[in-house]
Amino acid sequence: MENISERRMVQEFACYYDLYVPEGNQPRPLVIATHGYGGDKKSMLRLTQRMIKQDCVIASLQGPHQHLVYPDEAKPLSFGFGWLTNFKSHESVVLHHTNVNQIITDLSAEGIIDRPQTFLIGFSQSVALNFRYAFTHPEKVRGVVGLFGGIPGDWESEGKYQAGNFDVLYLGGATDEFYTPDRMGENAEKLRQRARSVEFQVFDCGHIIPREADPVIDGWVKKRMKNEE
Repeated sequence: MENISERRMVQEFACYYDLYVPEGNQPRPLVIATHGYGGDKKSMLRLTQRMIKQDCVIASLQGPHQHLVYPDEAKPLSFGFGWLTNFKSHESVVLHHTNVNQIITDLSAEGIIDRPQTFLIGFSQSVALNFRYAFTHPEKVRGVVGLFGGIPGDWESEGKYQAGNFDVLYLGGATDEFYTPDRMGENAEKLRQRARSVEFQVFDCGHIIPREADPVIDGWVKKRMKNEE
């Protein structure tokens, strides 16, 4: 009779992020940016710099799971990155939390960030991961910007997530086929159960961040960087 068992090996696994630090020596607020499925750290850094014009450090974290992006008429064969897989997805969640913690710890030790002023901004697939982190470690977050994404599937689990003294900006698209306005509106109400405040707004677009959203995002972050109420 066969005796089959699964065994787990833990190996060193390199993860990467691009870091933008403005000139000057003073500690600044930190924005940790996470791309959507198929994106990468380079493109998300450009997008975050477009959206947020404040004097801050930006760490653009790349998803750990690489995959092929097949060519079409507009672009050649390339590679993209994702955050979760169906196989043992909880391990991907732990890795995301570990990476965010490491970024905050390392940059704080280097003296380049104002640690209490840490913001998370994510698009699409990474939004729920950022909410998982924020409501697991609420003391580490000043604000969360969720763009065209969801909330944790286990949001209702008793004792899983904590209330946080931080704010949420939650934006969606009127014609987004993945995260419909109705679905995001329901998510916003659930987020209000635990966040200090939730600002929810829908733009006339699909599953893409329109430039019309840039001043909304920038203004929201600016207000909280200055600790205005």
